[in-house]
Amino acid sequence: MRLAWFSPMPPVATGIARCSADLLAVLRNDHEIDVFVDEANITRAPALNLRPRTSDPRLVHPAPRSAHDFIWQHRKHPYDVIVYQLGNSSHHDYQWPYLFRYPGLVVLHDAHLHHARASCLLRTKRTDDYRAELRANHPEANPSLAELAIAGYDNHLHYFSPMTKLVVERARLTAVHSPVIAERLRRESPNAVVESIRLGHGTAVSDEEAATVGSAIRARHGIPAEALVFGCYGGLTPDKRIPQILGAFAATRAYVPSAHLLLAGALVEHYDLRADVDRLALQPCTTITGYLDSDDDLTAAIAACDVALNLRWPTAREVSGPWLRCLAAGRPTITVDALHLIDVPSLDPRTWLATADTPCTVAIDIVDEDHSLRLAMRRLATDAGLRRELGRAGRAYWTAHHSVDRMAGDYHRIIEGAAAIAAGSRSSGWLPDHLLDAGDRTLHGIMREVGLDAPFALN
Repeated sequence: MRLAWFSPMPPVATGIARCSADLLAVLRNDHEIDVFVDEANITRAPALNLRPRTSDPRLVHPAPRSAHDFIWQHRKHPYDVIVYQLGNSSHHDYQWPYLFRYPGLVVLHDAHLHHARASCLLRTKRTDDYRAELRANHPEANPSLAELAIAGYDNHLHYFSPMTKLVVERARLTAVHSPVIAERLRRESPNAVVESIRLGHGTAVSDEEAATVGSAIRARHGIPAEALVFGCYGGLTPDKRIPQILGAFAATRAYVPSAHLLLAGALVEHYDLRADVDRLALQPCTTITGYLDSDDDLTAAIAACDVALNLRWPTAREVSGPWLRCLAAGRPTITVDALHLIDVPSLDPRTWLATADTPCTVAIDIVDEDHSLRLAMRRLATDAGLRRELGRAGRAYWTAHHSVDRMAGDYHRIIEGAAAIAAGSRSSGWLPDHLLDAGDRTLHGIMREVGLDAPFALN
């Protein structure tokens, strides 16, 4: 099949970009795929290597194209399916002018889009468009809610209004990474086609490989070889529960004086992490690496830890890429017991009872966070046997559910499913006019002024 693929790509620093690169390396053995990215992505990666796995020149993809080239390419030779890799960040803003006019397969990496969409519209002074989209997505909500965001009182309030309804109902097919979220979207939009697929992320790392690269990272950062290392990965934001982690870590050191905290990720302007570390006098036992440039660096940092902390709250219902990498490396993990992860076999640290056979993580209840996090960290710091059991179970769970090959198999299925749904056959409810705007009114106006007819319509 011939596919148009809208997604940020490396070196854009998102898990979705890396996921797309991994997928394309597999899917292009069976499909002809053109990748469309934001102009800024083209500038940063003019010679992106997509690692061809075939000698067939028809299946070796050129560098990504600017999304501005999509319309004429589609008119010249229509694509069978248009794939949108959509997430709750500004890296996906460029996709919105195409999503509704060229419906396709939408892969929702986050079950909430409100933060990114509100930011895009309000940053560009499109307040009326924001009001219209919020009203269309959430007709049951008080329209005055839009005024709170317009006035700047947003952030956590956005979690109560996901703003996904229009996207889901317009798409030929929508895919998400959680069966629970898929069922919720089907209930909210009964006429929509929604499927659950697996997210493949990370690379399996053996215990021997982990020991080798992990030791090198410890030596590089001066972390004692005998230390019990807790690791946290990705952007070091309050949403990753970093303040709570620091408090629980300080309490854990009373029982395990050799404990060390490895914070491997980018610092953010709106949270002074170092001030919190200083306040708790944790400088001697805390390492902050800063942003990690490559997947290999991230994997090595994960291998250097004994226990991985993968907490996020509030959540946009996304599956954490760093968490999957920790599972693939055989590291025991502590997570939040969130709705979209309800099917993951886990242990409750308050009782140490499992939700299913062979638990692969320790999941804490967010309403008992401080207590449960301390229980979990203390037990895992002092119980090497439990760490080994969770590490083995986590790697097995990743192999069964989250390898790239598993993900690629699901993509073959949903691409076929989307192709079977004829373009234009899906009817959505009312859409704000601006979502279907072809953006050609200025062009047509200029041509009319000089007495020329438009050579073609952009629709």
